Amino acid sequence: MAFDPSDIAELRLTTLAQLTQNGAWALELVHARPYAMLLWITRGQGLALLDGARCGVGAHNAIFIPAGQLMSMDLGRQTYGQAVLVPPGSGLVLPDSLLHLRVREVGAQNELTVLFESMGREQTADRPLCQSALQAYGALMGVWLRRQILTSAVEPPRPSAARRLVRAYFARLSDHYADGGSMADHAAALDVTPTHLTRVCRAETGKTAAALLTERQLHAARVLLTGTDVPVQDIARHLGFGSAAYFTRFIQQHFGQPPTRLRRAAHPRS
Repeated sequence: MAFDPSDIAELRLTTLAQLTQNGAWALELVHARPYAMLLWITRGQGLALLDGARCGVGAHNAIFIPAGQLMSMDLGRQTYGQAVLVPPGSGLVLPDSLLHLRVREVGAQNELTVLFESMGREQTADRPLCQSALQAYGALMGVWLRRQILTSAVEPPRPSAARRLVRAYFARLSDHYADGGSMADHAAALDVTPTHLTRVCRAETGKTAAALLTERQLHAARVLLTGTDVPVQDIARHLGFGSAAYFTRFIQQHFGQPPTRLRRAAHPRS
């Protein structure tokens, strides 16, 4: 399928609330995005799945998520944060892997906050060369991130065998969730038993391997249903379902509504 309704063409700033304007599912279901994100949370707290493990997130957390990295976030209602969305080919020098920073130094907090505020003013004003200015602020954010890495005094621990397995499973769910394979098929591709994969995923993420696969498919389905007018049968085929009827039952079971009703609810005027 040649489209991706979640893709972006230019660097832009948004809020966590805007990322979930179509519903909390947009962040709470495990998914991967075709663009990188730098999140800056300044109020509240929640839980996230990042880099193959469950972790807490809270105020003054900076999280860089590369494009294609599987993740999810379950944030409290009082949580506030912003996100810079970075399209592929932006030219910005950014980390190659996921980065979760709990920023305790006030000076560093203020530096990043000022960059986000400046980017927000520039985007709102929408003056000539706006995108060039946003790129410049994005480059400064990249410098800020690299400085945090260089000045960190703590070496990240070597990942355990369990964490490496979950990371490998996350990578498969990012790229092969629409192949039509079952959780057991993914386990076989990783050369482990379904039982072992399920046990490790539950220990590292709090969810079973099958639940993670289901969430990945549900997120992709809902993005396509609410962000495009592609026929339901084509979406079912794209996501690896044997028939549109099976896809409809899958959506009805997990969302309580058939695909057509979900689509109408997202676009009531249509």
